[in-house]
Amino acid sequence: MERINKIPVLGLGACKYQFSDFLFYVLLTLCFSEKGDLGLSSPECGWIASVLFISQAAPWEVMEAVKVAIDAGYRHFDCAYLYRSESAVGAGILWKIKEGVVKREDLFVASKLWCTFHKKSRVKIACTQSLNALKLSYLDLYLIHWPMGFKSGKKDLPVDHSGMIIPSNTDFLDTWEAMEDLVVAGLVKAIGVSNFNHEQLQRILDKPDLRFKPVTNQIECHPHLTQKNLIGYCQSRGVSVTAYLPLGGSKEGVDLMDDPMIQRMAQKYNKSAAQILIRFQIQRNVIVIPKSITPKWILENIQESVFDFELSEEDMNVLLCLNRNLRLARFPIAENHKDYPFNVQY
Repeated sequence: MERINKIPVLGLGACKYQFSDFLFYVLLTLCFSEKGDLGLSSPECGWIASVLFISQAAPWEVMEAVKVAIDAGYRHFDCAYLYRSESAVGAGILWKIKEGVVKREDLFVASKLWCTFHKKSRVKIACTQSLNALKLSYLDLYLIHWPMGFKSGKKDLPVDHSGMIIPSNTDFLDTWEAMEDLVVAGLVKAIGVSNFNHEQLQRILDKPDLRFKPVTNQIECHPHLTQKNLIGYCQSRGVSVTAYLPLGGSKEGVDLMDDPMIQRMAQKYNKSAAQILIRFQIQRNVIVIPKSITPKWILENIQESVFDFELSEEDMNVLLCLNRNLRLARFPIAENHKDYPFNVQY
């Protein structure tokens, strides 16, 4: 795309589950890209920005956050069934639509299919639940949250006596067919995946009678987990990459934001460490989903402070050399699943 559209994006969610050493929060997510890498026509995705609120946030707080975000210019909302905040997000959106601040067609709303809904007959049920909660007639983007199918039921994380996930007997290729049906039915505009390795993504791309290819693969990515091979693989096949946890985190005493190399770059470019890490992904043509809890940071993001500078090739290589294959979102209780995505190199 020649024209760069900068569309503020908000992703919200709440989750009480701890998959590894980090917690999923109520997210107002920031996504950045200098190009329309999602390949979507309405609206074209340029950069996406948002915020992170802790999981204890009450529904009314999430609703108010959405209202404030829309007033500030945010137009893309990244949600998920698991976050348990879709009703509050929908309430905030509806409020602003009724006020005449925005129209539905001005917004880009995404959500995700949870693992207990992988059975082909349950995909439309899950999507409809999200649409009803959001008070919308369609989603702009719907992702398979993880490639693993879990036992259907009331529990989002069904576990056995040893605390490990109880799998379903589903195949994500069948799940993908049901996702394609959602596009045909007009319930979603585009579909994609999250946390898929290259072999799993290739299975979808090689699927006989494939009707719609994934537009994006959302994966954990930061200088301690650069994902060079997976990013190269996805982009070579026309699938964009969306990076979550781009600011890294703390594990075994390691905090990416405090790395001396990153701190020196922040001083060199007169930017924050977070802005350096966001810019790092932008220059890799990766869409970015960082998080923040401070209004100051929200304003900095929307004021395009990651677009007014460029990291040198040398600094880009320095950041790439920080790779330690340090994965924060490991989902250890699902390690025995046949479709656990992290048992291959990339």
